[in-house]
Amino acid sequence: MKIQLNFSALTENAGLPQRLKNELTELFQRHLSKAHSKTRVTSNAISIKTQKYRVQSLIAGFRELRKGGFAIQSPWNLAEKHIGYLVNLWVNEKEQSPGTVENKLTYWRTLAAWMKKHQLVGTVDDYIKRPEGYRRYYVAQEDKSWDAANVDLDDVIARLCERDRWVAIQVELQAAFGLRAQESMLLRPLQCLRVSGHLHVIDGTKGGRPRVVPIDAEWQYEVLIRAARLSNPRTGSMIPEPWSLKKWYRHFYHIMQKEGIARGAKGVTVHGLRHAYLQRMYEQVTGVPAPIKRPDHRPDPALHQAAMQRLVEAAGHSLAAKATAYISTFATVERPSRRVVSPEEAITAVAAANGNKSGAAKSLNISRQALYRILAKCENLPAAQFMREDAIIRGETEGEAHH
Repeated sequence: MKIQLNFSALTENAGLPQRLKNELTELFQRHLSKAHSKTRVTSNAISIKTQKYRVQSLIAGFRELRKGGFAIQSPWNLAEKHIGYLVNLWVNEKEQSPGTVENKLTYWRTLAAWMKKHQLVGTVDDYIKRPEGYRRYYVAQEDKSWDAANVDLDDVIARLCERDRWVAIQVELQAAFGLRAQESMLLRPLQCLRVSGHLHVIDGTKGGRPRVVPIDAEWQYEVLIRAARLSNPRTGSMIPEPWSLKKWYRHFYHIMQKEGIARGAKGVTVHGLRHAYLQRMYEQVTGVPAPIKRPDHRPDPALHQAAMQRLVEAAGHSLAAKATAYISTFATVERPSRRVVSPEEAITAVAAANGNKSGAAKSLNISRQALYRILAKCENLPAAQFMREDAIIRGETEGEAHH
């Protein structure tokens, strides 16, 4: 069943020219509930919340364009110069975060796709030179778990129990099962518990993608029992009467902020509980701490792959690579301490290895591809030429071996 946002009030009060409003309305009516992501598993319509963000962001963007001197009358008039203006406005003038700008570009990319202009919207780099350090990372660069910030979970929960026991139990659920905040609010403990020893997370999931989370310990069942006792008798969820989801969401974060659980206070957010849960799961499977914890050795590759698969299933993502947003990668955490190889060192190593670039790369403790890149810079030759030369040498060697 397709559920679509009633966006008429948003467009009517947008302060845009009538033609622009009419044509946006037509596009919204035809496409608004459709998913744009190519990695989305479910075919369901996107959430009302995401639909609202799309409409609000696009309307705001058209208003910013008109305020900036573009007399745009139709979404079909959109050109690269308009997107370039918006990116510069968001990044350099309004100083919005990389994540915010990337999300906005996603909404504009979606609009362009509706109009069959698939190449219209590029990336931030296509329009401006990024400020220093201005980048949204999809691999964790820092440990966002509470223990990394020396925040005591039990102490926070004890204080939350005195303020609001429903907020406290939702925080416990997030810590115990790696739930997102909204998932813990909409969880129905009695209905979601499975005899197979899993928690079936259905409501409030990202992209409407249900998942099962393993229950591995008795204490997790104890958390669910206490949650069930506090669940709403009418809806079964963890939102008490007479709160709506929207009002409870605000209340929840208001209480958390009072306890200092905010990026500007103790340096952590409730989402850090999800990071900690998945980091613990990785260590349980591999016997080695997650990469973001900077262990002194790597796990068995097969165990690493098994852990990544288990993590992505428990987190409710569609791609295994997305687990790195929580645990990072060994290459990422090792990069700052990795020695930088100079062109002179690369040339010397190749000469010492009698031209054998694989041997030279091994002696420098870098990959052969990295060696090619260094040599290409210092000799002003394309890396592809080194690869071809290397392939020829290997071919001749193999030929001689056959003879």
